[in-house]
Amino acid sequence: MKNTETQDPNAGPHPPRWADWLLERFVAPHLLEDVQGDLHEVFYKQAEDAGLDNARRAFVWAVLNYLNPFFLKRKPEVYSQPTNTTMIRNYFKIAFRNLVRNKTYTAINVSGLALGMTCGILIFALVNYHLSFDNFHPHPDRVYRFVTEQHRTTTSYTASVPNPFGKVFRDDFTYGEKVARIATADGVLVTVTDGREIRKFKENEGVAFTELDFFDIFNYPLLQGTIKSALSEPNTAILTERMAKKFFGDSDPINKTFRLDNKVDFKVTGILKDLPINTDRKTEIYVSYNTLKQYDEWMASDDSWGGIRSSMQCFVRLRPGVSPAEVEKVLPAYVKKYRPTNKNVHHYKLQPLADFHFSAQYGGVITKTNLWVLGCIGLFLIITACVNFINLATALALKRSKEVGVRKVLGSLRGQLFWQFIAETGLITILAVLIAGLISWFAVPFVNDWFKAQITLNPFADWKLAVFLPLLALVVTFFAGSYPGLILAGFQPVTALKGKLSQQNIGGFNTRRTLIVGQFAISQVLIIGMIVITDQMRYSIQSDLGFNKEAVVMLPVATGSNALTMKTLKNQFSQIPGVKTVSVCQAAPASNQNVWNTSPKYDNRSEDEAFSMSVKSADDQYLPMFELKLVAGRNLFPSDTAKEFIVNETFGKKLGLKSSDELIGKMLSLNDGNTKGPIVGVIGDFHDRSFHEDINAVCMMSAPDMYGSYAVKIDLRTLKPTLAALEKTWSTLHPDQIYEYEFLDDQIANFYQTEDLMLKLIQSFAAIAIFIGCLGLYGLVSFMAAQKTKEIGIRKVLGSSMGQILWIFAKEFSRLILIAFVVAAPVAYYAMTAWLKNFIFRVDLGVGIFASAIVGTFLIAFITVGFKSIKAALMNPVKALRSE
Repeated sequence: MKNTETQDPNAGPHPPRWADWLLERFVAPHLLEDVQGDLHEVFYKQAEDAGLDNARRAFVWAVLNYLNPFFLKRKPEVYSQPTNTTMIRNYFKIAFRNLVRNKTYTAINVSGLALGMTCGILIFALVNYHLSFDNFHPHPDRVYRFVTEQHRTTTSYTASVPNPFGKVFRDDFTYGEKVARIATADGVLVTVTDGREIRKFKENEGVAFTELDFFDIFNYPLLQGTIKSALSEPNTAILTERMAKKFFGDSDPINKTFRLDNKVDFKVTGILKDLPINTDRKTEIYVSYNTLKQYDEWMASDDSWGGIRSSMQCFVRLRPGVSPAEVEKVLPAYVKKYRPTNKNVHHYKLQPLADFHFSAQYGGVITKTNLWVLGCIGLFLIITACVNFINLATALALKRSKEVGVRKVLGSLRGQLFWQFIAETGLITILAVLIAGLISWFAVPFVNDWFKAQITLNPFADWKLAVFLPLLALVVTFFAGSYPGLILAGFQPVTALKGKLSQQNIGGFNTRRTLIVGQFAISQVLIIGMIVITDQMRYSIQSDLGFNKEAVVMLPVATGSNALTMKTLKNQFSQIPGVKTVSVCQAAPASNQNVWNTSPKYDNRSEDEAFSMSVKSADDQYLPMFELKLVAGRNLFPSDTAKEFIVNETFGKKLGLKSSDELIGKMLSLNDGNTKGPIVGVIGDFHDRSFHEDINAVCMMSAPDMYGSYAVKIDLRTLKPTLAALEKTWSTLHPDQIYEYEFLDDQIANFYQTEDLMLKLIQSFAAIAIFIGCLGLYGLVSFMAAQKTKEIGIRKVLGSSMGQILWIFAKEFSRLILIAFVVAAPVAYYAMTAWLKNFIFRVDLGVGIFASAIVGTFLIAFITVGFKSIKAALMNPVKALRSE
C-alpha cells in the first residue's frame, strides 16, 4: 500500500506559488487566512475531480477575483501582537501547562539550550576579559614598546632591545615624551629578616629594575610615597599592597628591608595599589634601576650592544603628533653605528600598547584570531541548540495540530497563536538561561585554570554581562521560536482537525535534514581535529628525542654557588642510594630555560657564520647522563673553564661539511671571540627545542659560571626516599634558600601547553557539539516515528521483520551522516593541515584518522536513535493503525 503522507510535498499537487504569493501580498491580513484556506480546499477537490491543470487555472482565476477593493489591504496588521496584560498572562499560563504536559520535550530543549548558552556565556566572559587588558593607562594610543627582529638565515622576534638602547634613544631624539627601561629578573629569592626570624620567599614573577618614567607611562598608582622619591636612590624598592602584607604582615612596610637573591639589600620606600587582573604586568616588586649594576653588571652596562636578553624591555610614550613610522625611520642608524659587522642583523620596531596582549610573535597571551574563533564557536553552539529546538518543536507539531485547529475554529488568529508559542519558547529560554548561569558559575574555576585567566561572572558588577544575558535570552527566544511558531499558527483548521497534515504543513524533512547535516558536519570536523591533535601530542611526547629523558630530576643550582660548591653537592648526591648519575649543567638538552643563542665563528674565519648556534654549558657527565651519542671525537674532559667544545651534526651540515670527522680539531669562537677553543667531539642530533622548531646547531662546553641545574637520574623504584634525601642534602648545604625540583619529562611537556589547552577545548566543544547534534537527530527520529506510525503498522501486518523496520530509520540518518562526512572531511583536512604546519616534526593525515571519525559518529548516532527506533518497531500494529 502506498503511503502518500510521507512523500515529498513537492511531488504532490499544489497551487501555483506565484498566485499564493500574490494573494498574500494584496489581501487584508484579517481576511487572508479564511480566504486562502477556502481556495486551497477547492483546489485540492478540483485537482482530484477535474485534473491538475484545470484546478490551477481555476485557482488563478479565483485569486484574481479576490483582488477587489473589499479584500485589498486597508489597514495595518493589528492582530499579531498581544493586546493586554490578561492575554499575556493567558499565553504564559497555557505555555506552562503545555511544557508540563510534554516533560521529555521540555527537558531535552532546556538541556540543549542551557548547554549551548553555557558555552556562549563562558566564551563571552573570556573574550571580554582579554579585550579589557591594559585599557586603563593614560594616552594608550601613544604608548609603545621597542621590539627587535633578528635577521640571520631565519628571522626571530623578541620583545626586548639591547641594554643601552633606551638611554641612547632618550639622549639622541626628542620623539619620546617619556622613555623608560625595565629589567626583570624572574624566580628570585627574597629574604626578610625580622629580629631573629628569617623568612624566605620564592617569587616566580620576579623583581623589576625600573626607571622612574615607567610609572608616568603606565597607570600603576602609589598608595604611599611618591615615584620620584621612592625609586630615585639606589637600593630602594616599592611593593604592591599584597606583596607588602606577604613580606611584613600587618606592620608598616615603609623603611623595612629585604634581601634579593642573597646579594643585594633594598629598603621599601613606597606601596603600590595592587595590580588589576587585566594587565600583562605581573611583577609586584619594583626596585631602582640604578641598583642593577650591583645585581647584574652586564645588564647594567651601557656598552653591551652585542646581545639581547628577553628580560630587558624599553617603553616610550611618543609626543603628540609623532607617528611610529617617523620614529622607525631613524632606528636603523643604531645598527650601523653599534653593530656594523654583526651577521645577526637587528631591525628595531615599535609595538603599540593595544598589541601587547595579542601578538604571538612578541609573547602575547592570546591572538585576536583565536578570540574570533572562540566567539564563532560559542555562536555556533548557541545556533545549534536553537536548531535542535526547531527540530523538536516541529516534530511535536503533529501532536498539537488538533489543538491548533480547535483554537482557530473558536476564533484564535494566527498572530495570537504565534505569540502563544513564543511565550512557551520564552519560558524554556528563561529556564535555560538560569541553568546556564548556574553551570557557568561552577565552570569558571576550570576555565580560569585552563586559560590561566581570572574571569568572574557577576552581572551586578559587570554591565556588559548584565546586558548580554537578557539580550541572549531575547535573541534565542525569537530565533528558536519564530519558525515553529509560524508553522503552528499557519495550520489550516479543517486540515488540522481531520489530522491530514502533510510534511509541507510542518516544515518537511528537507529543512531538518539540512540542519542535521550541518550539525554533524561540524561535529565531525571537531572529532577529526581532536584525533589529529591527540596523535600529534602523543607523537611529540613519546617520540625518540635523541636523548633519554626518563627518570631525570632537575634541581636548581643555588644562588651564589661556585665551582667548588657545585662539585661538593654533586658528590653528595652521587652517594645517595637510588641516585644513578649526576650532571651539573646549564639546562636539559631540550629546554626553553637559560637559552643562549649566538653567532659562531668557525676555523678562524674573519666573519661570523650567518646562522645562530645554541650554546649549552655542561660537565663531562652530561653525555652519559642523557645518553647522547658521540659520532666523532671524544667527550669533554672535566674542567672549570670553557676551553674545548662538542658540537652536533647539524652544525657540520650548516657549514656544508660532508663528514663529522672534518670538525674535529677545528677552532670555534663564540661571543665576539671572548670564548674560543677546539672542537673535540661531535654528537648525534637531538631535539633541543619543541617539535615546532627544527633542530638547531648546538655546541657544549664546560662553564661553571653558567650552570643553572643539577640533572639527577634516579631509580624510580625508590622514588620517595630518594627525593627526600635529595631535598635534605640540598637544603643542608643551602639553608638560606628555597628547594625546588621538577621532572624533566614535565619540563618537556610544558613545550606543548598551548596544544594541550587546544586539545582540552576541542574535546569539550566536540562533546558538546555531538550531544547537541544527537538531540537534533533525536528530534528527526521523533518526527519520523510520528509520521510513519501508519506505515510501520501496515508493514508489520504484511510481515516485515524488526530489522526491516529499523532500517527505515537507519537509512535516513546514515545518509545524513555520510553527507555530513563528505562536507566535513575536506574542511577538516584543510584546517588540520594548516595547523600541523606549525610543527616541523609532525604526524601524517592518514585515512585511518577519517575512518575513526566516521565510525565513531555512526556509533554515537546508533545509540541516539536506537531507543526511539526500537520503540516504534515494537509498537502493536493494530494500535498503530487505529492511531490514525
